[in-house]
Amino acid sequence: MSETSQDTSRSNLIATLFLDHPASVNESYFAHMRFAFGFAFWLGVASLAALVHAIIPALCETTASRILKRLHARIMARH
Repeated sequence: MSETSQDTSRSNLIATLFLDHPASVNESYFAHMRFAFGFAFWLGVASLAALVHAIIPALCETTASRILKRLHARIMARH
């Protein structure tokens, strides 16, 4: 395999792994990373709230569902 074809296949792999999906939602790699990290953070908060609620039902009664509704609205607004 020539050096040029290796560079091309490496570029295609990088594009496939890191650039194609962000571009499909009209974002740069870093903009998509920021959105995904924020989304993951709030999913973690919702998860912890659900865990607290499972142990003590009087606490965090609607926290997880409110967060999930807000995240769903954010996803739907992007499409």
